[in-house]
Amino acid sequence: MLTILDKYIIKKFLKTFFFIFGVIMLLSIVFDLAEKLPLFASKDASLSEIVFDYYVSFILFHGNMFSSMIIFIAVIWFTAKMAQDTEIIPIWNSGRPFTRFIRPYMIAATILMLISLGLNHFVIPNTNQLRLNFEEKYYRDEMYILDYHAEFPGGQVVYFDSYMADKNRAEDFVLEQEGSDGELTYFLKARTAENKKGTNKWVLTNYWSRRIGDTNDILLEGQRLDTSFKFTMDEMATRENIAETMPYFELKEFIEREKKKGSDMVPTYEIELYQRTSYPFATYVLTIIGIAVASRKKRGGIGINIAIGLGIIFVYIFAMKVTTVAAMNLGFATYIAVWIPNFLFAILAYFLYKKAQR
Repeated sequence: MLTILDKYIIKKFLKTFFFIFGVIMLLSIVFDLAEKLPLFASKDASLSEIVFDYYVSFILFHGNMFSSMIIFIAVIWFTAKMAQDTEIIPIWNSGRPFTRFIRPYMIAATILMLISLGLNHFVIPNTNQLRLNFEEKYYRDEMYILDYHAEFPGGQVVYFDSYMADKNRAEDFVLEQEGSDGELTYFLKARTAENKKGTNKWVLTNYWSRRIGDTNDILLEGQRLDTSFKFTMDEMATRENIAETMPYFELKEFIEREKKKGSDMVPTYEIELYQRTSYPFATYVLTIIGIAVASRKKRGGIGINIAIGLGIIFVYIFAMKVTTVAAMNLGFATYIAVWIPNFLFAILAYFLYKKAQR
């Protein structure tokens, strides 16, 4: 049963969060639009594409990414304001335990955490697809890949020297087929390889192939070969942020396929998957820290609380960057790397919480 006090704190929590969220997103859009407007105009981007395909996704993606930190600032802001206005002292003098005081905070944090969790895993990937398609169309550089190598299920190994998205063509394409014993059974090399969009059909030029038999090998060569493979160019020519466009279950399957191929991008994709959960759960940790920091009146007013909060956010972001870089470059376990900042700050939250109770 929610009391009047619970409803009051929850209302202030949510109102402050959405106010700060709106201000930050508005400023972000203004700065982004000021930078990109000449480009949009030169490429004749329509108003509906700019608003609905790009900026709606922009708000959801960036706003949700930093929502736990916006929540942290909101908690410090309105809690410090309550402390300055001596609204908190009567609450504590009434004999209520500190755990009872933080209950409405955790209820509001849970509401925002669940919204963020659902958006991260199931909504934002779809809006990200619209945003990235818009970027590809109007201002992102053409994709270019060098020295590609991957293993596909069924014992197929693929190489090519280079690929340019605007030409949709791989240069110096090589395919090797291995048998169940790991021995080479088929070798194919082509000067160029082009995958027909949306299909498994390929067109090879200046090709040479060798099928290895028990007694005799079969050699073929020619100027053009129309064939099909079990893979497509879309599986090979992908940007690092391709994972941002995949809902939860699709991303899980994609990571498993990339592991079988031996892709060195697997840690990046796993970090994307795990951060979708770890970031929303940081809401609880940062909410408790925010309450502990701002619930007592300080000399210097709200400003000193905001300064302390910004310092904590800086350290939190730094910790996230350090652990994710370690996961991508040093072989550190991605799941642990993503959750370590939350664990460390949970310890800090515990000590601050115990101190605030006294």
